[in-house]
Amino acid sequence: MSKEVTFLANGKEVRAPAESSLLTALRSAGIDVPSMCHHDAVQPYGSCRLCLVEVETGSHGKTKRRLTTSCNYPVLEGLRVFTDTEKVAARRRVVFELLLAECPAAPEVQELAAKYGVTSTRYQRREEDCILCGLCARVCREVVGAEAIEFQGRGGVRQMGTPFTDTAERCTGCGACVYVCPVGCIGLEDRGTTRTIDRWKVQRELVLCRECGGVVGTVAQLQRLRKRVPAEEAIFTRCAECRRKYYAAKVAVEGHM
Repeated sequence: MSKEVTFLANGKEVRAPAESSLLTALRSAGIDVPSMCHHDAVQPYGSCRLCLVEVETGSHGKTKRRLTTSCNYPVLEGLRVFTDTEKVAARRRVVFELLLAECPAAPEVQELAAKYGVTSTRYQRREEDCILCGLCARVCREVVGAEAIEFQGRGGVRQMGTPFTDTAERCTGCGACVYVCPVGCIGLEDRGTTRTIDRWKVQRELVLCRECGGVVGTVAQLQRLRKRVPAEEAIFTRCAECRRKYYAAKVAVEGHM
């Protein structure tokens, strides 16, 4: 286990594992810090800039204070953190205005911005639906291992997409990207035995549960899992609920042997 250290957050002592994410430590201590590009399943990226805080290091009159994203800043012994200064609030307001200009129709952006007092923007509206947080690409690369989607283009034409904006051949249709998307802009539909993810131009055949007929996953997803996860066939032929019932019954039987 990592050694725990003590730091100050808005004057309050907080203990957390050394070198762990400052954002995670602050939230664990009950301190509210917004973010739209962070997920515990993937490495921090710092793209949305909403988790900005001020950190102060040094002592004996030789201190240094600066703004930083908390998701990718490590917890350090004696660190002093300020999450609600005017400088933090001002920068955060600008970020919210930019997000409102980029994706003005996204309820998730509207609600989070309003929570921090931002309900309008001075910037030109673009009417996009993606905030370019990169979570979909990161979970696809770091967790799924498919690397089916990535950033395309630069500047004002930057977007999330598939290689050469063609069909994502590597996509297994697992839906991890849909699950982590903070604004719900990807979309997934299961109809019959087919799963469709329109944004990546993907259709994948579904495997249905042998017990209840519910969705287990896609054929491509389960093929990848079989190679990576040594497990009995029950894992790959039953939905989550039926797997729980199957193993509960199995434990009960073994307990009476």
